[in-house]
Amino acid sequence: MAAGGFCKLPTGSVVVALNLPRPTADGTGCVRVLVHAHNRARALTRLRNLGMRAVYLRGNGAPPTPDEITAVLHHPDGVIWRTAPDNGVSTDLPQELWHPMRALLRRPTAPA
Repeated sequence: MAAGGFCKLPTGSVVVALNLPRPTADGTGCVRVLVHAHNRARALTRLRNLGMRAVYLRGNGAPPTPDEITAVLHHPDGVIWRTAPDNGVSTDLPQELWHPMRALLRRPTAPA
């Protein structure tokens, strides 16, 4: 699933939204990732620098909603995620809260 899109803000910066496979060992499920950056290229570079090497934005089929834009603008890191809906398109229905990227990229600890 490669749904994603962007929205240019009045300040000139952009918010990029991407639905990506969850980076786990089994690879099940998808996450909706939001990135606030100066431009689209920098937004994708931020994700690549976090270890998501094969991230591309093709088209604008699933741009961020106004609520998603507000969420990422108010987060200090400017990069957040949550589990993507089953249909791949963000809805206005209440879902789980947004998480910082370090929570998604955290390696699970081995059981003792």
